[in-house]
Amino acid sequence: MTRKNSSNTPAWTSRYGYASIFRGIAIGAALGLAGCDSPNAYQAPPPPEVTVSHPRQGMVTRHLEFTGNTQALYTVQLRARVEGFLEQVLFREGDIVQEGQVLFVIQQNTYQSKLKEAEAKLLAAKARLLHSETEFNRFTGLLQQDAAAQTDVDRWHYERDANRADVMSAEAQVELARLNLSYTTVKAPFQGRVSRRYKDPGNVVGAGEETVLADINKIDPIYVYFTISEQDLLRIRRENPDVTARTARPNLPVDVGFANESGFPHRARLDYADIQVDSNSGTLQLRATLANSDYRILPGLFARIRGERSQPQDSLLLPEEAIGYDQGGSYVLVVDDQSMVSRRGVTLGPLVDREYAIDAGLSLADNVIVNGQMRAIPGHKVKAVPAGAGAP
Repeated sequence: MTRKNSSNTPAWTSRYGYASIFRGIAIGAALGLAGCDSPNAYQAPPPPEVTVSHPRQGMVTRHLEFTGNTQALYTVQLRARVEGFLEQVLFREGDIVQEGQVLFVIQQNTYQSKLKEAEAKLLAAKARLLHSETEFNRFTGLLQQDAAAQTDVDRWHYERDANRADVMSAEAQVELARLNLSYTTVKAPFQGRVSRRYKDPGNVVGAGEETVLADINKIDPIYVYFTISEQDLLRIRRENPDVTARTARPNLPVDVGFANESGFPHRARLDYADIQVDSNSGTLQLRATLANSDYRILPGLFARIRGERSQPQDSLLLPEEAIGYDQGGSYVLVVDDQSMVSRRGVTLGPLVDREYAIDAGLSLADNVIVNGQMRAIPGHKVKAVPAGAGAP
């Protein structure tokens, strides 16, 4: 007779017994304890990839850069040199006027009358001179015939010489009157740009003073003035010992750029150097002449000037992106044979087509980081990938 299991215990429990259950639990706990005895191992990340490149060699011309300003070649104040009413203004303000062009007309009738008066006095003086010469010659002949007294000859000799002086004085008065008449027309002394008028027609000008009527500037070509420091001047003299004030005039090319321009697009010629260094500022004034045929460059503009310091020289070049700056100055990051990064201070030369010339601090064999500087830390390793080898 089969015995019924009156409890709620499952049948498999009664079949295998509690011993089997406890044995399974013990095996699981042992496996779990065995897993806790082996800790998780730290895996270091791979070194960051950077792009490296050797400095390249190239010919570089050393330059010096200055700041200056433009000035007109000639600047003239047009003045009224005679007194009278200003009758006409024959130009448009700001125009380019030609040499000899009439710009102002001052009242002329008074000076025309004075010229006629002077010419009339000259004619009278010439008539008196002719009469005295005739009488002097006649009495001289009569004296030789004992028909005249010596005193008469002497008197007409005096009259002739006095009339000659009167003629010379009258001729001078005619010249002065003609000159004053010419001053009634104010002309442009050269081709240039004229300013606004300072006096309107109808005003009396030249009364007791030479009234300024307008200004005119000659700005083709135009001057560019700038200064060079004493240190740069002595360096140039040392690098170019053959060029002196006796052997050559300062006729050297310089490049010029303005505030709205990048680089130095204009070519000028250095044509003047001052004869002494300013002891207060320690600078020497220089001047260059710049072509300005379209009159676009005005006097008073700020200008940047770049001049060659020496002949082209072989130099090391690096892209400007490879250069870093901190309180210690300019530097680059260099990777050695053990892939270790180090900081290297460098002395920069001129910037040429987005490449800096390196005057000191590097050699051709150095591997310089040109991309990925933010991932490179001095004293740590990196994975150096040559430029052009598919680096990120």
